[in-house]
Amino acid sequence: MRTRVGYAGGTTKDPSYYNLGDHAETIQIDYDPARISYKELLAIFWANHNPTRSALKRQYMSTIFIHNDEQKRLALETRDRAAARAKGTITTEIVPFASFYLAEEYHQKYYLQQTPELLREFSAIYPAARDFINSTAAARVNGYLSSYGSLADLTGEISTFGLSPAGNKKLLEIWQSQRGGPQR
Repeated sequence: MRTRVGYAGGTTKDPSYYNLGDHAETIQIDYDPARISYKELLAIFWANHNPTRSALKRQYMSTIFIHNDEQKRLALETRDRAAARAKGTITTEIVPFASFYLAEEYHQKYYLQQTPELLREFSAIYPAARDFINSTAAARVNGYLSSYGSLADLTGEISTFGLSPAGNKKLLEIWQSQRGGPQR
């Protein structure tokens, strides 16, 4: 439903990008379990990174922050399946969630912030930074701008984002250009 980037996993109070301390850069995901399960989110996680690569710095470590015993069980289960397929030792940590610190505004919705035409429209819709950061529509558009999602999904929900016709057209053009032209 929405995403926010930030810092977690450390002990430093109120970390920032230039003072992370022992935290890792991370993403916080609010999801609707009626639409996608935690297990499906884990499958996406394992499929979209190399869990055997050691981080050069703690801020880049691969970690799953669990909130309860069921999440722990599923994280360990899916980690073990990833380990069976991997060529190397899994370095992804599975640790209890303690706290999440929101990253600076300029880190939020990165791909959307790189698209001035769409960012202007979202800034008009959400003049307060917090509302923009917490926006489901901004999170969805950011995902499409970063090459996730199908054309059917995009066309099925594009009218819900609150963009102008020109903004919708721009989003579709970017999505198509990332895939080498018009798609069916």
